[in-house]
Amino acid sequence: MSGHSKWSSIKRKKAVTDSRRSQVWTRILKEVTIAARLGGGDPTANSRLRNAVQDAKGANVPNDNIDRAIKRGTGELDGVELVEITYEGYGVGGVAILVEAMTDNRNRTAAEIRHLFARYGGNLGETGCVGWMFQKRGYFAIDKTVMNEDEVMELALEIGADDVSSEDEVHEIHTAPADYQTVLDEFERRGIPLAERDLAMIPQNSVKIEGETARRVLGLLEALEDQDDAQKVWANFDLDPDALEEISQ
Repeated sequence: MSGHSKWSSIKRKKAVTDSRRSQVWTRILKEVTIAARLGGGDPTANSRLRNAVQDAKGANVPNDNIDRAIKRGTGELDGVELVEITYEGYGVGGVAILVEAMTDNRNRTAAEIRHLFARYGGNLGETGCVGWMFQKRGYFAIDKTVMNEDEVMELALEIGADDVSSEDEVHEIHTAPADYQTVLDEFERRGIPLAERDLAMIPQNSVKIEGETARRVLGLLEALEDQDDAQKVWANFDLDPDALEEISQ
């Protein structure tokens, strides 16, 4: 499978021991603020905000913090003006990388992300240079201890998903972006826990990497994930599972 599944697997394992809670909270609260600004402060009428609030509660963000983030988005409280921007570039080995960011200073963020690409042997490119290699999809991961493959296939047919696969410890379900919220609501209605859910940028092709190239690519992705303004990072690498496990230790 492509870099989306591989990188998601690393992040799921990393999240178990990741102690940088304040960074996670900041990232989520930025999304809450943007969602409220674009679609209003009522989660019942704003699906993006509803998802962001669910993520915040799942990360144990205090309700007061969530409420303030919503009010900053609707203009009830003062706050910095955040803008969404996507950076595109290549890592070593020709791996395509997308970085979705939220920032109050485009120049600073661009400079920092360009520096990280260069530090790990990559190049920050122009808008559109790799975006065409990715397709936005609704993405859901179900732990294999929750459902077996036959049950997931049956579920996918019932809820209108259009692709199912099994990777490592999870089953993966993909949907059209327009169906994401409907399918998410159906998971919640049925009480099915999700290991991960997202409107993901899925690569349409992949680049095989190994050895030092793989180490540098994963190092770049980790560094980009840790950049303060980065929200999500996507890549189209393919890596042997055993090598992935060794490198990600």
